[in-house]
Amino acid sequence: MPVKDGPTAIKKYANRRLYNTGTSSYVTLEDLADMVKQGEEFTVQDAKSGEDITHTVLTQIIFEQEAKSGQGILPVSFLREIIGYYGDQMQAMLPGFLDNAMKAFSEQQAHMREQMDKALYENPLKREYYRKEETARRVPVGASGSYRAQNDDSEEPATAVHAVSGDLDDLRRQLRVLQDRIDNL
Repeated sequence: MPVKDGPTAIKKYANRRLYNTGTSSYVTLEDLADMVKQGEEFTVQDAKSGEDITHTVLTQIIFEQEAKSGQGILPVSFLREIIGYYGDQMQAMLPGFLDNAMKAFSEQQAHMREQMDKALYENPLKREYYRKEETARRVPVGASGSYRAQNDDSEEPATAVHAVSGDLDDLRRQLRVLQDRIDNL
């Protein structure tokens, strides 16, 4: 497998088709969004002029994501503020500020998720809700007392049930250990 030298080159043709030179295939804006989410670096060049249009294409992806979801992450007030900075003497400072703010937010994401999970686990009502939800998803399978998920269509229920049962026992042990640690704090 060849070693990658920098970001993948994406070429945009006049007919608006995007060509991934790394995979030798046409891609969509959705594919490029997935590449961003996976951390894959790429640049987009106009196929005819060779101009770097990465910024424009990434902005187009944001526009489509905002329109598609119906619940955009960019509030109207924020968009108005950004528009207000165009032509302003502070315009040159905004990109660096936004870049640093986003990096700081990304660094805090793991900590925020950990705190949210902790809050969820420590809330007895939510914990009970999820326990009941999990129980409701499982149904008895015969007199053995073992369980299988309702939507499990496998032809090998015995081995699957035993494997899941072992995994669940391990998870229960780990949860007990964690709960003991929390109780000791």
